[in-house]
Amino acid sequence: MAQRNLHVQALDRLGQDIVSGAYACGATLPAEPLLCEVLGVSRTVVREAVKSLVAKGLLITGPKLGTRVLAEESWNWFDSDVVRWKARGGLTRPFLRDLQELRRVIEPAAVRLAAQRASAADITELEAAFASMCQAIERGGDYVRADLRFHQGLLRACHNRMLAQMGKALGALLRISFDISTSRPDSALHSLPSHRAVLDAVIARAPDEAERAILVLIDGAARDITTVLASRRKLPSLAMPVRRLPATRP
Repeated sequence: MAQRNLHVQALDRLGQDIVSGAYACGATLPAEPLLCEVLGVSRTVVREAVKSLVAKGLLITGPKLGTRVLAEESWNWFDSDVVRWKARGGLTRPFLRDLQELRRVIEPAAVRLAAQRASAADITELEAAFASMCQAIERGGDYVRADLRFHQGLLRACHNRMLAQMGKALGALLRISFDISTSRPDSALHSLPSHRAVLDAVIARAPDEAERAILVLIDGAARDITTVLASRRKLPSLAMPVRRLPATRP
């Protein structure tokens, strides 16, 4: 367990340094003995951390090459650690733009399939997620977690293994979007009818209506994010606990 914790700490420190730009694209990491000294860990731990970062697309290693930092285009943006490091280092407009464009590509196609394939169990899960969203608004609570549950439930309801797997990978990305959009007062409350419209269309087996409803929802979130960015308020970070909504009813 102690060795595992050291690995996690070393990976987190190195990954954060790379994503934040402390080690620029094309830069060679310090020699292994120096990294051991800086991180306060053994060579085995450093090697395991480097191996993990290679798998995430942040580093490349080879004979006569050393260990070099790769360009952002090579990073695995569906890796929750990479997304978390990016969020910690400060979200950028291009990053948020890419996220919104990804949602516009994936989710409309996904809800069309969900409207055609969702099982009774899928509908029950979506209804439960929606009820949790309503409860978080009315009584105060973790709205973002319920919202994530709803959207990942839609991807599972497609009954497409690749889209279902993408739902897991998209979790950290979607959390960023939801954290930012719901930081605007009453945005969560105002988004409930759009979520209900998506769910009703899935229940009614109406792919066209489901697609239109999810686009309304995504575009509404994009407007909320734009408003938050314009206000220059501090953006949420994945390093912080999920923000809980205050109760709207006594």
